[in-house]
Amino acid sequence: MADTQTLRFTVEEGVGWIVLNRPEARNAMNAEMREAYLAALARCAEDPEIRAVVLTGAGKAFCTGADLSGSRAASGQPAPAHPGAVRDAMRPSQRVIRTLWELEKPTLAAVGGVAAGLGAHLAYACDLVLAADDARFIEVFVRRGIALDAGGAFLLARHVGLHKAKELVFFGDDLPAADAARLGLVNQVVPAADLERTARDWARRLAQGPTFALGLSKRLLNRAPASDLDTCFAEEAFTQALVANSEDMREGIRSFLEKRPPAFKGR
Repeated sequence: MADTQTLRFTVEEGVGWIVLNRPEARNAMNAEMREAYLAALARCAEDPEIRAVVLTGAGKAFCTGADLSGSRAASGQPAPAHPGAVRDAMRPSQRVIRTLWELEKPTLAAVGGVAAGLGAHLAYACDLVLAADDARFIEVFVRRGIALDAGGAFLLARHVGLHKAKELVFFGDDLPAADAARLGLVNQVVPAADLERTARDWARRLAQGPTFALGLSKRLLNRAPASDLDTCFAEEAFTQALVANSEDMREGIRSFLEKRPPAFKGR
């Protein structure tokens, strides 16, 4: 897949790098970027040689959300009144989050600068989040008179609990990286100069792991908050039956018995 004007996509050492590339607009996501992003994720899902994914932004921001410059509200036009229009308006941002959340490979967000609205939710939908010490996360919707969208209720309630999620959404205050880490929204905060190097180190470890098993573990973890114990145990048992026939499990056991590092292949 070739680069576009709004997104760069490369594959290095088994890692798919998705770089949002509208620095002049602080990587606000317009329709062109959205379609390029979805195409990149589709390639990551289909290509067995891609075993981990990094999502990051070019320039001084990660992503400041959806590009509102061409919206009806920006031009003073009233929104369509029919119910289908609401579904159509919400579907693009929901696809952006759902596709990332459901990708059966480990994902890592490397966040520098501002991650606002949809941009913050892109980070929260990844499996792991690295943040530069200058990063800020903002539930910006209240500042624009917009109700929470782009999967925010789903993601925030899971990550920080209901009362804290409401505080973040109702006030829309900047959340510095260190505070986001204390809330569990960020795994690690690093100096801005070290963000890319650390992301490469983490992504390399993910890509060298048993990514078939990691994808199944991701599915179990993502579903667990909405499941009861019996359902979780049943899905665990089914998952273990799948993993038992994998090359990676056989390699993991052989390497343990032979006292050597495993060489996983992601299958």
